[in-house]
Amino acid sequence: MTQAHSGAGPGAVVEFRGVVKEFAGHRALAGFDLTLRAGEFVALLGPSGSGKTTALRVLAGLESTDAGSILLNGADVSRLPASRRDMGMVFQAYSLFPHLSAGENVEFGLRMRKVSPEERRSRARAALALVELDAHHDRYAHQLSGGQQQRVALARALVTQPRVLLLDEPLSALDARVRVQLREEIRRIQTDLGITTLFVTHDQDEALAVADRVAVMRAGSIEQIGTPEDLYARPVSPFVADFVGLNNRVAGVVRHGFAQVHGTALPLVDPSQADGGVQVFVRPEDVEFAAAGVAGVVTSSSFLGSLRRTGVRLEDGTTLVTQHSVRLNPALGARVHLAFTGAPVTVETSPRLGE
Repeated sequence: MTQAHSGAGPGAVVEFRGVVKEFAGHRALAGFDLTLRAGEFVALLGPSGSGKTTALRVLAGLESTDAGSILLNGADVSRLPASRRDMGMVFQAYSLFPHLSAGENVEFGLRMRKVSPEERRSRARAALALVELDAHHDRYAHQLSGGQQQRVALARALVTQPRVLLLDEPLSALDARVRVQLREEIRRIQTDLGITTLFVTHDQDEALAVADRVAVMRAGSIEQIGTPEDLYARPVSPFVADFVGLNNRVAGVVRHGFAQVHGTALPLVDPSQADGGVQVFVRPEDVEFAAAGVAGVVTSSSFLGSLRRTGVRLEDGTTLVTQHSVRLNPALGARVHLAFTGAPVTVETSPRLGE
């Protein structure tokens, strides 16, 4: 454990219990329930307006709640001001003071807490070392790249040894390469410190890459929460299936717990689904080239570095996309056959199909 956090205890348990928040008659949080275990990294994922940032802001104390409660280690903090909740926050905007150096920016929260100058400097340097910026202590914001500025903002949030770390779209203003590097750094630091972390993002790749659990939000509540693997492989609703990852939407018919798609019976994520016509969500990696199967013609093929994504138009006009090794490069117009791997699928009721 670093010097900057040698006095910090284990991460706090955070509980949202039936939290309601309204803005001008619009219910941004609708009986929101969520528990973060001590030291856990949870990502809130969802489209704009789903309530994810509102959930983070009510936890931070930046917004009041209209109903429900928020608990830290069992104590209700719903009515405490933000200054007494002991949480560190990193926003999308770096919000560094331009007239202060990186070290002075990191020290700022400690200065507000009346920490002695010597201890402030020591802890600020340790926090900057934690984000690998100890050599940039005396630089000003305009002398730092966007990624470095966000690292300073992270160090500033951590130096006060908060019980909870809150991250609100902290990477969205960065370019793709820096974004990947910094998200890995955030995860490393969070794991090393054992700090309970709530991460708000609209980027599913970020959420799936770093979180212990991901909560997909819709209309102010959680549609599904689980490990990244469970969320991706076993979405419980069409909304989650459609929002997380890529999908083929294929017409099919449910019969006795299986979806019949182009002559193949695919197991259902929810075997209790009623029989009838449906739209079936099939991941591109669950469609593969085969010696025999559903016939079609290659209409597109995209090289994506570590994989290739190919579109095939079937004889009924449906296009299926398959994700496969770059070693296979089918020519446009080539006649091919596709087969399904048999992975469980999520379906959406479509009464007009299969009648």
